[in-house]
Amino acid sequence: MSTGTGWRDRLKKAWPFEILAPAEWAAQTPTWQDANPAVIRAALSRAQRRPGGNWSVFAASSSIGEKPFGTSVAGHDVVAWRKTDGTLVVAPRACPHLGADLALAPVDCGELVCPWHGLRLGQRRHGTWKPFTAHDDGVLCWVRLDDTAEVTPAEEPVVPPRPEQPRIAAVARLDGVCEPQDIVANRLDPWHGGWFHPYSFTKLRVLSAPPIDAELPEELDKFVVEVTFRIGRLGVPVIAEFTTPGPRTVVMRIVEGEGLGSVVETHATPVGVGVDGRPRTAVIEAVIAHSDRTHFGKGLVAAPLIRPAMRQAATRLWRDDMAYAERLYELRS
Repeated sequence: MSTGTGWRDRLKKAWPFEILAPAEWAAQTPTWQDANPAVIRAALSRAQRRPGGNWSVFAASSSIGEKPFGTSVAGHDVVAWRKTDGTLVVAPRACPHLGADLALAPVDCGELVCPWHGLRLGQRRHGTWKPFTAHDDGVLCWVRLDDTAEVTPAEEPVVPPRPEQPRIAAVARLDGVCEPQDIVANRLDPWHGGWFHPYSFTKLRVLSAPPIDAELPEELDKFVVEVTFRIGRLGVPVIAEFTTPGPRTVVMRIVEGEGLGSVVETHATPVGVGVDGRPRTAVIEAVIAHSDRTHFGKGLVAAPLIRPAMRQAATRLWRDDMAYAERLYELRS
């Protein structure tokens, strides 16, 4: 290795950014010929056939404390809270006595106390009311609903491999008028990134896409993408792969470049049917960032300031992508 080459390699490691030259949006290389609808449909179909074990993500772990958290999952109104030891509990939101909203119930000694008549409810069954099976993976909270379309429940959800510590995680949520398959289909179209999100992505090139096969081993069922993340006039080039470990989950993992091992987990959770008769779906996206840089761990003291910026960036992307997913649903329905 020459002295010049060694110096450039050390500089690249110390400064992972590149200065981006001004570029016209319309001057990009068109990607419509590469974005084969049949490839996207086949990848979506394979993902939908993977077992989900009846599990759905419903919130960030940090959102659930000792105060009740109310939400809807697949038409079920649920309430979540934590026991005194921090254990996650998820149960039907309606009190079994007269239907009071348990999301408004105080928590005393790890149990809900109905605000209407004082009925105490915890992890034990009360008539037909009983808690659901729940799981907290440290970043996201899951609930298992066994009366959904899937018939084989799993003991635990399929949680994708995540980077080791030190890491920082932020979770964003956005709801839209569509079905989970529309969210997944959006993520299985990496070709739209540079066109639809020019404020975040540039120099995007799909290096490989899975073939149009009915059956494909999971380790081969992935999209590999070369992309530069844009931070103003600076860019961070990486190579990332997109996989679908479950029917409603798409994972983007950085496999080369800055932040090696960092992941973005996109979970599409059915919410229920709105008053207009159309389905609602929540995108719950976890961005889990990691770096091998020496000072990355020390810099996490600023995590309370960094997480809101991460959530804001994810929300901005999904405002656009939700419009994309809603359009797919509109055309299909």
